[in-house]
Amino acid sequence: MHRDALRMPPDVFRAFMLSPWVLLLCTLAHVGVARAAAPTISGSPPATAMVGQPYSFTPHASDADGDRLIFSIVNRPPWASFDWRTGELHGTPSSDDQGSFADIRIGVSDGRRWWRRETVYLSAFSITVTAAENTPEPANEPPVISGNPPAEVVQGSTYDFAPDATDPDGDVLTFSVSNKPSWATFNTSSGRLSGTPGSADLGDYPDISIAADDGADTASLAPFSIAVVGSATGTATLSWRAPTSRTDGSSLDNLAGYRILWGTSEGNYPNSVEIHNPGITSYVIDNLAPAVYYFVVVAIDANELESEYSNEAQKTVGSM
Repeated sequence: MHRDALRMPPDVFRAFMLSPWVLLLCTLAHVGVARAAAPTISGSPPATAMVGQPYSFTPHASDADGDRLIFSIVNRPPWASFDWRTGELHGTPSSDDQGSFADIRIGVSDGRRWWRRETVYLSAFSITVTAAENTPEPANEPPVISGNPPAEVVQGSTYDFAPDATDPDGDVLTFSVSNKPSWATFNTSSGRLSGTPGSADLGDYPDISIAADDGADTASLAPFSIAVVGSATGTATLSWRAPTSRTDGSSLDNLAGYRILWGTSEGNYPNSVEIHNPGITSYVIDNLAPAVYYFVVVAIDANELESEYSNEAQKTVGSM
């Protein structure tokens, strides 16, 4: 074969005279570098947001290569904020934001350099902002009132009665009374009816009613009567042991006497009598009208220092 038949044109020959770097790149291109796995993203964003109530959605995203994730959003609602580190979309719409916000897309990329970065997106979604629903208030529960008011009081003695009243809803109660005896006073905060009738007040006081009101509903005791009498035959005999020491442990050597207190309500003792003899350890309270009575005793020394109340004793006198 003639040598000239193998001659290449100069330009074609130069095309094969490639730089070693170009050859190396071509080799790498053929060998190939392992392709990075794309991140994944999932989640179901709430489709509704209420005016004045917080909205929040954070997608679940991961990357098989453990690459740092960067989040992005398209068509972010103006009332919401977006966290590119977590992908959280959150905010509280106002009444001016009512309406639909469509074609929102949250994406995640694996944080690689731009020529290797891959971004995947959630399916586009919408958020509709609506007015907050008006939750009906629960029905009011009426108050509950109970008690057994004493039906009789002796002139010169204190009449005292307070009903037991509660409200299931915890509402503040106010009390009222109808046909209140002229000699009695009434407390609208506690429902307490009390007073000391005199000799001019003898007689019957019928159809008295006490009610409790929670602002929406009212509950009433059954109507009752109070008879003011000149005397009564009921009695209660009390006895106790004389104290021998003080609260600090020192000896009590100047005991002077006692005071007995009683009433018709627990913890409230408007009636009293003093005993100026430390040797007496029992006493009869008479002239008691039919009722449930509560009694306590107090010790008094020569300097008029008083002890705390004794334990409370209770007795039902007569038929009620």
